[in-house]
This record gives sequence, structure tokens and C-alpha cells, in this order.
Amino acid sequence: MGRIAGVTAAETRERLLRAAAEVFAERGYEGTRVADIATAAGVSNGALYAHFGSKAGLLVAALRAHGPRLLADLLAADPDRSIAELLVVVGRRLPRQRDAGGYLIVEAMVAARRDEEVAQPMRDYVGERADWLAGLAGVAESAGELDPALSANALAHFCLALAMGSALITPDLHAVDDEEWTALLTRVVAALAPTDTPAQAGGTPAQAIDNAAQAVGTTAKTIETTAQRGAPQ
Repeated sequence: MGRIAGVTAAETRERLLRAAAEVFAERGYEGTRVADIATAAGVSNGALYAHFGSKAGLLVAALRAHGPRLLADLLAADPDRSIAELLVVVGRRLPRQRDAGGYLIVEAMVAARRDEEVAQPMRDYVGERADWLAGLAGVAESAGELDPALSANALAHFCLALAMGSALITPDLHAVDDEEWTALLTRVVAALAPTDTPAQAGGTPAQAIDNAAQAVGTTAKTIETTAQRGAPQ
């Protein structure tokens, strides 16, 4: 079983990446053999090694291709959306059941702790995600959506920690009410607003946070409804 007739090299690579995401998520990194992925993709081991030099390289490549990227998809679908609103929309989905791509990040993190061959590309992957989030935070700070006194790098780290931690705490381990979780998220995001918001709005800081939380929550529900109807998942 070699290359499939009529299938391009790019299509073969995509088959392998999709198969890798599913098999790694199902069997774990250590429990997966290269032959398992090749079989799932319908190609030979040689065809797999023609595209990827190692199982570790295939794991990280699959994560890049099919790992969680909801925030990027929603932002691409509507670049004019508020970053604060998008954070709430994405955050609302964190406690929900994962697909294969969601579980893939868990396998990659566990493998990175045990295998240096996985650890180095994972450091690169996480670093790229952190830089992207920090850049997004910087844009939001310049636009007056987030407090410029906050460290963009710290905000990026916070988002990564929340997303990756949620990948580990699945609904079967601990569930949370959606409304209660949304209320908490809107409070947190509202607290990231520029510090001069209370003075401009009038009233106490607590009232300002309440008002901002209500505004973010209302808009987030609208965005969530729109996303369910057709935005990229």
C-alpha cells in the first residue's frame, strides 16, 4: 500500500494529519504506532515518512493543522468584532466536550513532558500561540478595549493557561452551568477594561464593572448565536 492513485502529495499529507489527530486523540501518543496512522490514512509507512520525519514531528504538525483555533476562526470571519467580546465567546466553549482536535493538545502536552523530541517543537508551537495572543492583546489595548497598563504577555499566558487547563478538565470530570460560567467570564473580561472607564461612566468601580459585564455578556450571546448559525467552528 503506497500512494493512493489520483491523490496528490498535498492531499496525502492532509489525510495523514487528519488521521494522526484522530488516532493520537483516541490512543494517546505513546499508545500510537506510526503504522496505526498510516493504516488509518490508507497509505504505507513509507508514504508517511516521506512527509514526516518522525512520530513527534507528525504529532505537532497535526496539532498545528487540526488543533483548537476557534478564536482565530471567529476573528477571521469578522475582524471588526471586539476582542473582549470574542474572548467571552471562546471562553464559553471551553468547558464543553472536546472533538479529536481538542484532545490532541492534551496528548501533545503530556508527551512533551516525557519526550524531548516532542518538547522542543511544542515549545515552538506554544510560543507562537503566545506571541499571537500577545499581539492580539496589544491591538486591543491600542484600541482602548483592554487596559494598556496590563502586560500583553501576561494576558496571553492567562488565555493559554485557561484554554489548556480546560482541555484537561473535561465535562465528565467536572461540569459547570453555562450561565454561571458566562457570568464569571464577563466579570473577568470587564475587569480588563481600561482603568479610566469608571470615571468616564460615573459611579463606583464595582458599578462600572457590572455595566461592562452586562454589555459584554449581551454582545457575546449575540455573537454566539451568529457563530452557531454559520461561523467557523
